[in-house]
Amino acid sequence: MIITKTPFRMSFFGGGTDFPGYYKENGGQVLSTTIDKYCYVTVRHLQPFFEYDNELVYSVTERVKEVDEIVHPAIREAMKWLDMHELRVVYDADLPARSGLGTSSSFAVGMLNAFNALKGKYADKRKLAEDAIYLERVLCNESGGVQDQIAASFGGFNKIVFSDEGFDVRPLIISKERKERLNSNLMMFFSGMSRFSSDVSKEQVQSIDKKKADLKEMAGLVDEAEKILTSKTSLSEFGKLLDYTWKLKRGLASKISNDHIDNMYSKALEAGALGGKLLGAGNGGFVLLYVEEDCKNSVRSALSDYMEVPFEFEDGGTRVLYYAPEDYIQKK
Repeated sequence: MIITKTPFRMSFFGGGTDFPGYYKENGGQVLSTTIDKYCYVTVRHLQPFFEYDNELVYSVTERVKEVDEIVHPAIREAMKWLDMHELRVVYDADLPARSGLGTSSSFAVGMLNAFNALKGKYADKRKLAEDAIYLERVLCNESGGVQDQIAASFGGFNKIVFSDEGFDVRPLIISKERKERLNSNLMMFFSGMSRFSSDVSKEQVQSIDKKKADLKEMAGLVDEAEKILTSKTSLSEFGKLLDYTWKLKRGLASKISNDHIDNMYSKALEAGALGGKLLGAGNGGFVLLYVEEDCKNSVRSALSDYMEVPFEFEDGGTRVLYYAPEDYIQKK
C-alpha cells in the first residue's frame, strides 16, 4: 500500500503566461506558493476476491473489470500509460475540487507519485511535474497552463520561469519574518461556486494572440512582486499589485469572472481589503484578499455569507507518507 500527500497551490502573479501556446514563443513566469491544504491518494493492488478488478473512490465509486472502462480520465490514462492493473485508488482532500487551487493537478501528481512507488520506482519532483503535465495536457487533452503540476510537485514559494526549453523553479529568497507577515495579511474565502478549469481555459487559449500585450504585462508583474517581497518596500504594495493583476486577468476571457464574484470582491474592498484576486482559471472557487490586521474583522463581517479558510504556506511538495511494498502477481 502507498499513501501520498500533495499540497494545493496558490498563484499570485503571471497566471496565463504558463500556457504553452504563449510561453513557447514569448516566455512566461508565475509567482506562487503551496499551502497546508492537501490531497491524499491511497493506492494498493486489489485482492482477487471480487467480481470487479479495479475500484476507484473519489466523489463517486467506480468498480470495473477493464481499465478502459474507467470514467475518470486521469486515472484511466495514467493506468494505461504506466501499465497498472487491478488497483484500488482512493482520493481524499482537505478542500473541494474545482476551486482554483490546482486540485486536479495535485491529484495527478500525487497519483503518479503513488503509482511509481507501487512499482518500486523513485520519481523525482521534476519527473513528477513533467509526467503530470503530459498526463493532463496530452493524454487527457485538457486545456490549461502547466504551473499547477510544477507547484504541487516541488512545493514552496517560487518564481517559476517558462521558455521553449521547459521550466525553471526558482525559490523566492525572503526572510522568515516577512514571509510570515505576508501570510498573516492574506485571507481566503470560498465563493461557494465550483467549475472545471479546463472549460474556462479554452477561451483563454483561443484568445492568446489577441491578449499578448496583457499577458506580457502580467508576466512583468511577477518581477515587480518579487522586488516588493525581497526589499524593504511596504507589503501593502503587494496587495495593491494583486488588485491590478486581477483587473488585467478579468480582461483575458469573458468567463473569468461573473456578477457574483465581482460583488464579493467589491464588498471586500469597501471593507478595507487593499486588493486580491480569484484563484485559478476563474468563474468560481476561492477568492484571495490582502488585508491589513486592523481591517480583518471588517472584511470578515462584509463577507460573513462566505466561508473563510485559514492557511499557512508550506515547502514540502508531494511526498510519500506510507510505503509498504506488496507481492503482486497479475491475474491471467
